[in-house]
Amino acid sequence: MSTEAFSKHFSDVQDPRQTAKISYPLFDVLFLSVCSVICGAEGWEEIQDFGEANLDWLQEKGLFIDGLPTHDTIARIVSRLDPSSFRRCFIRWTQSVSARTSGELVAIDGKTLRRSYHREDRQSAIHMVSAFASQNRVVLGQIKTEEKSNEITAIPDLLALLDVTGCLVSIDAMGCQKSIAQTIVEKKADYLLAVKGNQETLYRSIKQAFAGRLAEPIEANHLQIEKAHGRNEGRVCYVLPATDLTMQHPEWPELKTIGVVISYRQDRKSQKTTLEHRYYISSAALEECEFAEAVRSHWGIENSLHWVLDASMNEDGCPIFADHGAEILATIRHIALNMLRAETSKKASVRRKQKMACMSTDYLDKVWSAGVKILAEQSDE
Repeated sequence: MSTEAFSKHFSDVQDPRQTAKISYPLFDVLFLSVCSVICGAEGWEEIQDFGEANLDWLQEKGLFIDGLPTHDTIARIVSRLDPSSFRRCFIRWTQSVSARTSGELVAIDGKTLRRSYHREDRQSAIHMVSAFASQNRVVLGQIKTEEKSNEITAIPDLLALLDVTGCLVSIDAMGCQKSIAQTIVEKKADYLLAVKGNQETLYRSIKQAFAGRLAEPIEANHLQIEKAHGRNEGRVCYVLPATDLTMQHPEWPELKTIGVVISYRQDRKSQKTTLEHRYYISSAALEECEFAEAVRSHWGIENSLHWVLDASMNEDGCPIFADHGAEILATIRHIALNMLRAETSKKASVRRKQKMACMSTDYLDKVWSAGVKILAEQSDE
């Protein structure tokens, strides 16, 4: 298993320690942290436990020749890293191992790390905004914002770091801002934004545009029905060209399509029913099938990223908060998740792969090699 390619991409991360006081090389600690999280470690003590259990394996790779640091030392080193530098290295690595394709959906959404608050202020839990490639389920990048309301300012900062050329970028209603739409267009990508009451005039215009279409009977070929998780669901999607709206709302750049999703849900046990209309705008000229697929794929960031981080990696249960520890460890989880998904020799859930890596360093080698394979190839060129 080669570590040189990974080391090269993370070489810009500055070591916060004084040179004369360095006992454990920074890369050794980062390698240990990533491998530990791949194997299911949830905090500093468990990272140390993994290192102690696999010290011979680590030393065979030329790491920790003089022994292993304690969990307090690991925490001090990792928590004091510059998160901006670490984030840039992560994004550079991700863009190297996962090229974007034209029309691919990139979903952007935020998630609060619920136990990352400072103990004197429960409102200080950090909020991470992530970009997720829905097609191959890869985390492309993330950025921290102090409060959920600040997603509006965090999203352009995240987009500035990413290469989304030719992609369709989807964001929920909080990100439905003219400045964000302009940023996406300037990145030579298209936007798909949910529209709610925070854009009242635009919302009213879209509802009015679809009023006649929604009054017509639903055609069978438009209706999608699913029965799962104890409920019946039906969805209908319609799109219209945004020709009239571009004159009413010229402030929205390159606006070409408006869409609506009608969702009907019935709980089979309680028989409770709900009906919801969700409206969207897009700079892409989308057909109804393309629009339906894009809207559905956007929720992959909830099901394939946020849920997995909680269910498989216990992110919401992690109590780390000091310095930059929570943010750095969140990025390490994203690195680990990307690597686990890159390893395809075993068809298994993320959680099962974590257990296999924990039980077998041979399989851990496979996971690591899968994550850096393209990097290694590029380094050899």
